[in-house]
Amino acid sequence: MTPDSYYEPIADHRYKPTTHAGGAWAPDEQHFSPLGGLVVHALDRHRAGRPDDGLVLSRISYDILGRLALDECEIEVETVRPGRTIELLEAVVRIAGRPVVRARAWFLAALDTSAVAGGPEDCLAPPESLAPWPMSDVWPGGYIDSVEVRPVAPPRPGRTAAWISTPLDLVAGVPVTPLASYLALVDTANGIAVRQPPGAWMFPNVDLTVHLHRQPQGSWTGLDTSVTFGPSGQGLTSTVLHDVDGPVGHAQQILTVRPLPGT
Repeated sequence: MTPDSYYEPIADHRYKPTTHAGGAWAPDEQHFSPLGGLVVHALDRHRAGRPDDGLVLSRISYDILGRLALDECEIEVETVRPGRTIELLEAVVRIAGRPVVRARAWFLAALDTSAVAGGPEDCLAPPESLAPWPMSDVWPGGYIDSVEVRPVAPPRPGRTAAWISTPLDLVAGVPVTPLASYLALVDTANGIAVRQPPGAWMFPNVDLTVHLHRQPQGSWTGLDTSVTFGPSGQGLTSTVLHDVDGPVGHAQQILTVRPLPGT
């Protein structure tokens, strides 16, 4: 039977990726996008065993330390800086005993600041008004096959705005928060606005940092993305994050840009 999730829980803090988590650069690797959401799920579990303190995740920064094999992973979470209004957590993902991702997340107090709220209010066209785009025409992999992509306009090299959604659960048989599901799609940003064909050039990201000024709602992740390649092997994917009500934050990914051997 085809699984209907990206991960299956196999023990406390241990998860097995399904074929839907397969990477775009190599079939035996995990795509980082669902793994990023799984890390948030692990952070949520760490905080779930205590009274609600009203803190919300406002920034998470992931460092990708090595190859993400399509294999069982373990996630350990610790509190680095406890506090009643500000808290810092750290999560480490291990595959075969080796750290492959290290993430730090700031949780900040949720207060009523609606009287002074303001910022850019440009909204993306609603996803129900847009046609799907077959992203698998550009990228291989189980993860890419699993998502629905609806661009606001035809994708251009280095510039695309699109909505991403998936019918799959993040973890089989386990409820996850809307934020974990939302962030499980954010790393797709580096693939929607490619500057060069991935069959000729590699440009994987080695990190992902997300800042949120509002908690996203709904089942769609909106990505308004620009990609820049520098002249010395580095690149940057910059994204304004949206939900159906408008912008919710920003994401940044640093890229290592290199030609594929033989091209």
